[in-house]
Amino acid sequence: MAIEKLRKEETLEMRKRFIGQSCRLFYSDDPVKIVKARGQYLFDENGKRYLDCISNVHHVGHCHPSITAAAAAQMDLLNTNSRFLHDNIVLYADRLAATLPEKLCVFYFVNSGSEANDLALRLAQQYTQHDDVIALDHAYHGHLMSLIDISPYKFRKLSGQKEWVHVAPLPDTYRGIYREDHPNPGQAYADTVKDLIEEVHRKGRKISAFFAESLPGVGGQIILPQGYSAKVAEYVRSAGGVFVADEVQTGFGRVGSHFWAFQLQGEGFCPDIVTMGKPMGNGHPLACVATTVEIAEAFTANGVEYFNTFGGNPVSCAIGLAVLDVIENDDLRGNAKRVGAHLKDLLTKIQTRHQTIGEVRGVGLFVGLELVTDREHKTPATETAARVVKRLKEEDNICVSTDGPWESVVKFKPPMCFSMEDAELVVQCIDRILTDMEASDS
Repeated sequence: MAIEKLRKEETLEMRKRFIGQSCRLFYSDDPVKIVKARGQYLFDENGKRYLDCISNVHHVGHCHPSITAAAAAQMDLLNTNSRFLHDNIVLYADRLAATLPEKLCVFYFVNSGSEANDLALRLAQQYTQHDDVIALDHAYHGHLMSLIDISPYKFRKLSGQKEWVHVAPLPDTYRGIYREDHPNPGQAYADTVKDLIEEVHRKGRKISAFFAESLPGVGGQIILPQGYSAKVAEYVRSAGGVFVADEVQTGFGRVGSHFWAFQLQGEGFCPDIVTMGKPMGNGHPLACVATTVEIAEAFTANGVEYFNTFGGNPVSCAIGLAVLDVIENDDLRGNAKRVGAHLKDLLTKIQTRHQTIGEVRGVGLFVGLELVTDREHKTPATETAARVVKRLKEEDNICVSTDGPWESVVKFKPPMCFSMEDAELVVQCIDRILTDMEASDS
C-alpha cells in the first residue's frame, strides 16, 4: 500500500497536532518539505533542489546506491537480535579496528551517539570506580539524562550543574581565555584541566573521565590547539581517570587528513574510549563504543550482562561495511581534504572584503565562519548569521545552519561528496549576501 501524499500545509498542521513542539524544524518560520535526496542535494515537494551543507549524518551522501543495495539485500535475508551469532558484526568490528590505534580493539555496538556516550560513561565509571566527569564548556554529548548532565550546552538551560560534573574552559583560541597570540595555548588550556582536577580532589572527589568532542561542534566548530589532548590525557590518567573522545560528528574521515579527528593531536595521543554515531551508518541507526581490553574486562567483571537488542544487528553492520567501502572507493577522505581546503581558502579570501567575518576555521569538511559586529572586540554577530542562513535558503536554495554559544558561527558539515563547485557556489552567495547587507546598513 502506497504512503499517502499530503500537501505541505496538511503536513505542517498534522506535525503541530501530533509531534511534540520541542522537536523543532529547520527554518521554522517557513519549513522546507523534503521528499527526496541524492548525494549532497535535497529536493522539495515541487522538485526544487537544495544544496545540503547541514547533513553530516548522511556521511557519504544521501541515498547512496551502494548503501541502499547493501541494506535491502541484508534486510531481505535476515535482521535479528544481535545476540544470535552472525558474521557481519565481527567482520565490521575487524574493519573498524584497522582504522584505530591498536589498543582500541574492543567494540560495543549501539543505535545512536547518545547511547554510545551513555555507555562510555558507564564504562569509565565502572573501570575507575570513580564518579566525577570533566566536560568542556558549551559541550553537547547527547539527549539522554546522563548526557544532558555532562553537556553544559543543555544543562545550563535546565536544572543546572550536578556536583559530580566539572566544566573546563573551551580551548577556543579565537575568543577564549588563551588566544592565537599565546606561545603555547595547548599547554595553557590543558593546565586549566589540571587545576580543575586539583580542585575536585580538594573536595574529596575523584575523576572517572574527561569527555570531549575531538572537534567541539556546538561550541562553534572549534579546532583544539596542538598538544592539548595529550597533556589533558596525562593529567586525567594521573588522577585515575580515562579520556573519552566523542567522534560522533567528526569521525570516519571528515577531517580529510586522518580517519579520526583525535588523530589531529599527533601520533602520540590515543584516547581510552572513542564513541561514534550515525554517520557510520550514513544515517541508519548505528553507533559504537571502542575501548581497551582492560576497560572492557572491568565492565564484564561487574557480573551484569550488557546486551543491546539491535545494536550491531546484521542490517546495521552490512550498512556500516558498505559505508567503509564507499569512503575508500570514492576517496572521500581525499575529497574532504581537497574541498575543505578550497572552501576555507575561498572564505578567507572574502574575509578581506567583509569586516563582519571574524575568523574562518576548520579542517576537512568541518568548517566554521565566525561572524562579528566588530573584529577588535569580537562581538558575536548573531543576527547577521541568522540573516545569512535565511537568505541562503530563500535566494540560493542552500541549506546551512549556525552554531556556537551565540549562534554566530555559520557551520559547514555537508555530506562528504560535497564538491569544489559546491564550495565555490556557497562562498559566492555568502559574498553577495554580505555585500548587500553591508550596503543596506551603511
